[in-house]
Amino acid sequence: MRLHATSTPLFSSAASDGYKRRQKENSIKSAANKKAFLRDDRHAVAFAGRSNVGKSSVINSLLNRKNYARVGATPGKTVQVNYFLVDGAYFIDLPGYGYARVSGDERRRWGALMEDFFQEPNLFTMGVLIVDSRHAPTADDVTMAEYFFDAGRPFVVVANKCDKLKKSEIEPNLERIRDVLGLDDDFPLLLYSCTAKVGRRELLGFIENNI
Repeated sequence: MRLHATSTPLFSSAASDGYKRRQKENSIKSAANKKAFLRDDRHAVAFAGRSNVGKSSVINSLLNRKNYARVGATPGKTVQVNYFLVDGAYFIDLPGYGYARVSGDERRRWGALMEDFFQEPNLFTMGVLIVDSRHAPTADDVTMAEYFFDAGRPFVVVANKCDKLKKSEIEPNLERIRDVLGLDDDFPLLLYSCTAKVGRRELLGFIENNI
């Protein structure tokens, strides 16, 4: 399926819950519980990553937009699944995790929502797990990778903010990511930088080949 990253987003009234079509640039469909998940057989790409990893910025860069997926002022504050319609397929922005200032209740809500989401593998076609290329993946990153593996859907790991790495750090850091997340040598792991425009073409190609 060919994605046109600069196309105007239009929400279809054919979605299963019948929400109305809106044309605001930042229009989203949000689901705070499993009853609100969209189940209308569209292809869907699920984006996951910890708070402050740049998940919204990656989505924006894929679509050549600045504010399509809003960058939250308070990371980890809202636990919900956000849907964007892009050329007939959903981009699903899963709630960020790992923000130190959220309450224990918010962390439990995140865990419950993610368990509900990944218990229905048909809710998405493929996944994009975004990690920080500068650091070892966190325990929460490992948990998210396990969610994707257990769902049996193809997914790619995106090592974001690679523009902040020295050239000599790139390969060792990628190897560390593979080791911590338990990725085979041939598992797709992409360097990415929104500011340096690295990895966008490769990530779009992976998405197009898997939906």
